[in-house]
Amino acid sequence: MYFAALLARTEDGWEASDTELDDVETLSDLTDLAQEASVDEDTVLVYIEQEDAWFGILRVDGEEDPRIYVSDASAAARSSYGEILLTDELLGREPGAEDEIAALEELVDLDGTEDGEPTGPTAEATSSSSATTAKTDTNATTDSDFDSDAVPAGPIGELGILADFGISEKDLLTLRTDALTEIADALGASEVLEAVR
Repeated sequence: MYFAALLARTEDGWEASDTELDDVETLSDLTDLAQEASVDEDTVLVYIEQEDAWFGILRVDGEEDPRIYVSDASAAARSSYGEILLTDELLGREPGAEDEIAALEELVDLDGTEDGEPTGPTAEATSSSSATTAKTDTNATTDSDFDSDAVPAGPIGELGILADFGISEKDLLTLRTDALTEIADALGASEVLEAVR
């Protein structure tokens, strides 16, 4: 189960609203959503939580690049909303690396043969030893690629994302379930948040 909320800072304090993510497919979509809610280009926080699994924070300050923190990258990677936050830059990957891996995987059929290879009984008999070698090599390459591009377990992103609001890096790392309540307390936004939960 997911919950998403948006907190926008104004002259009179924080305003909260629950957020529908049905139409959000990319980080740009989420950033646009935050910027639309901004008052005089002030800070907007988008909070996304998958119950008992992970939470993420997107911070937008005017036209600046968004800042991101995710409490558990490996858990978030298994979520469609988590994938929005886990950009190549955040994961330290070359842009498009995931697409290249997917393209390589498509070259190998379910039976382990590459496109264009013969698959009949005669072909299997005459090339069984080379096929075994080829499969081993293919698996070795895939494993290597997977290891280098694996999503790390644990927190990832900008630990100081809420430091100026009184939540230190250490405090952020200790937040687990229902982190939004503690964040709202630190911001002085508990009452406005309760109105939308």
